[in-house]
Amino acid sequence: MRQLTFVRPGLVEWREAATPALASAEAAIVRPIVLGRCDLDVGFVRGLAPMAAGEPIGHEMIGEVVDVGDGVRHVRPGQRVIVPSQISCGACRNCRRGFTGRCQAVPFAAGFGMGRPGNYGCAAADLVSVPYADAMLVPLPAGADPVAMIGAADMAADSWRAVAPQFAERPGASVLVMGGLASVIGIYAAGLAVALGAGRVDYADDDPVRLAQAAAYGATPITLPGDLPMMYEIVVDACGTLETLIQAIRATEPEGLLTSVTIHLRDTTPVPMLDMYHKGIVLRTGRANVRTNIPPTLDCCHAHGFRPDLVETRLYAFDDAPAAWMDDALRTAASRV
Repeated sequence: MRQLTFVRPGLVEWREAATPALASAEAAIVRPIVLGRCDLDVGFVRGLAPMAAGEPIGHEMIGEVVDVGDGVRHVRPGQRVIVPSQISCGACRNCRRGFTGRCQAVPFAAGFGMGRPGNYGCAAADLVSVPYADAMLVPLPAGADPVAMIGAADMAADSWRAVAPQFAERPGASVLVMGGLASVIGIYAAGLAVALGAGRVDYADDDPVRLAQAAAYGATPITLPGDLPMMYEIVVDACGTLETLIQAIRATEPEGLLTSVTIHLRDTTPVPMLDMYHKGIVLRTGRANVRTNIPPTLDCCHAHGFRPDLVETRLYAFDDAPAAWMDDALRTAASRV
């Protein structure tokens, strides 16, 4: 079968790989029908984030169940499902606490198509083996268009953790998103904040395309470089530069909540701890717990009208996934539907 493979920055290609089989009674085989290119994929293919040559690439997917093991109870062949990017057993201590991005039953931070240990392959393949079907797979809501919903499979679920839990603590809070390298994730964070009833949502960026997309969700665009108009209760760092992270910290009001959804790749990142100490702010970073976040993200789509497809997406045929991964567009996807 085919599997999308990272060759070097600037080149991905289909390569032959072994056809997966059911690995256990708890496993499933899924045929991907829609693939989304994540912001992290963009980092890999543009050489901004490290990935070894020959690694399978791609992790945002909606698929159709082809086969299930004898122990699988909650999904069936023919069913359309969202497949989380991270491998999680659902039973270990971390999974039971909702920390599905750090499952203890598999190599640390194992996932599809991100260069992590475990040899789980990638989403961009003819078939994908899902080791814990009942724990991982989320049924696609009845009647939902998988192309329109592909963002909920990974990037919107990543954005969710940056705003939704904070609103549970502080309803109607003001929100600032600092946009940049985590491009779509930042835009989705702004859109989710609007959908969840933020008192104010500002989106700051230096890119006119991203600014326009955030404005389409109802956020107020602020063009950088420049000053920010106020301090905010909830701040999201989606930029990825030290300068903007510091600006985000300065823009967080006393006792505010700051979440970094991007990856700062240096071993050490100097931050103004004294300012953070005096203001008493919380800075949180790390991989999202994607499986945990998918159901509430879907609920937000249904109950609050959040639309992942509002970000303009350049759609390719599934066979043309290599071209989709190399496209300069903000958002791309590949579909068999």
